[in-house]
Amino acid sequence: MSQENEDQGVRPDAISGVGPLARQLNQAHTRLWYERVDQDLTGPQFTVLTLLHARGDMDQGTLGSLAHLDKSTTAPLLDRLRRRGLVELAQDEKDRRRKLVRITGSGRELAVRLAPAVVAVNEEMLSPFSPGEREQFLGLLRRAAQRRDR
Repeated sequence: MSQENEDQGVRPDAISGVGPLARQLNQAHTRLWYERVDQDLTGPQFTVLTLLHARGDMDQGTLGSLAHLDKSTTAPLLDRLRRRGLVELAQDEKDRRRKLVRITGSGRELAVRLAPAVVAVNEEMLSPFSPGEREQFLGLLRRAAQRRDR
């Protein structure tokens, strides 16, 4: 980039920061996920199935919070899983405003079957790092992601 452009307010660091790097990392992860995990189930959908498998039935709000999904994402995601027969949705008898979510046998089987491939994708994404660097990198990512929730 020429000095003339920098003097006119064009900043190279504006396109080399967190946003572009996060996008590149997400693109690499999405490509590996598509190739090695599943072409029809997304990462957030897998997270939801795994949470339901591990923790049991729960209401939609709690599930969305645990999966770090915003409210506008949770309902359509659950509807897609319901249409595929991977979860069941029901109104809470005590509070009709709440929806309860239950994983089906098919959803449980899919989550268990895909888990090793998900771990392998994570391992490949972290392969450039030593074990200590992996923990540091993941810790820094968690800390940066938590800032979003404030």
